[in-house]
Amino acid sequence: MKIAQVAAAAGVSIDTVRFYERRGVLPPAPRTAAGYRIFTEATVTRIRLTRRLQGLGLTLDEITGALHAWHEGQATCESERWRLHAALDRIETRIADLTRLRGDVRDAVAACEAGSCPVLVS
Repeated sequence: MKIAQVAAAAGVSIDTVRFYERRGVLPPAPRTAAGYRIFTEATVTRIRLTRRLQGLGLTLDEITGALHAWHEGQATCESERWRLHAALDRIETRIADLTRLRGDVRDAVAACEAGSCPVLVS
């Protein structure tokens, strides 16, 4: 399977496939004599898994580490659970930051409505 076919099957761009290969998410693909990369269906599966894990908030480094541990037969739910906890911690921190920001913006809107617009203050 060529790179365009992999990208289409996985629902990503060709650049994403190349990026994942550079970052180590995908192992280097063997090449034909003409230099074309040859991928398998396993590559499509790995890209889809990567996208799903990114959707859960894992970083590419965490995903790459998990994939390498799985490939080496060292991954278990217990050994990999910390990655999900790290993602959850980041999400909870971001929610707290956004909650604070929402309060600040509400205060600014209220000040504006009261005639003291903080946007115009230097």
